[in-house]
Amino acid sequence: MIAFTSVTKRYGSSAVLAVDNISLSVRPGEFLALLGPNGAGKTTLIKMLLDFVKPTSGGVAIAGVSSRVPAARAGVGYLAENIRIPPHLSGLTYLNRQAELSGMHGGDARRKISEVLEIVGMAGKEKARVKTYSKGMLQRIGLGAAILSGSKLLVLDEPVNGLDPLGIRDVRGIMEGLRQKGATIILNSHLLSEVEKTCDTVAIINRGKIALKGSLSDIVGQGESLEDVFVRVIEGAHE
Repeated sequence: MIAFTSVTKRYGSSAVLAVDNISLSVRPGEFLALLGPNGAGKTTLIKMLLDFVKPTSGGVAIAGVSSRVPAARAGVGYLAENIRIPPHLSGLTYLNRQAELSGMHGGDARRKISEVLEIVGMAGKEKARVKTYSKGMLQRIGLGAAILSGSKLLVLDEPVNGLDPLGIRDVRGIMEGLRQKGATIILNSHLLSEVEKTCDTVAIINRGKIALKGSLSDIVGQGESLEDVFVRVIEGAHE
């Protein structure tokens, strides 16, 4: 589904190397967690996938087509860590606009939006203006927009940001349901306990390189928790 091939990203003419010659593949239906300390290169990798920034060298492909081609990104849903929605809009208006941008109209859009509102627990609250939403409600609407657009791939950057324990449990259930339906998901998260409960595969990124990648069952199969593995890998890289 996704292939990063020898991807490198330098910002400007400086020596800041955000991503350093990463090659990484994600299979259709795979649920991959990108882990790493702040500044490791995870967000830059996602931005190159979504064509928000251009790689300095190397390339990214979605289903065999360069991610720089707009058609390759059709069917890709994205939830940013700090979602921004114009406060005067209602959640429903926002979802309607997202549906239109995704090529859905009329009855098809209404049915899909209704389904998504139920999935994210916002049915009955969608007509309120976004400025009245709590952080958790805003995150749920953002997740709904990602699901609405993401028919083939979901990219979720800290999807439980701002949610209470009940909301975190709900989002975990949503992601599990999507995985069972065959969705390909990339998750960027610092909540390692949640990653352990949801993901198939883990890639730990440090200083712009992949420090460790493998199936979750293999990585934590030696009596260690994911947190233990994460700390060992990151601290070992700094010794």
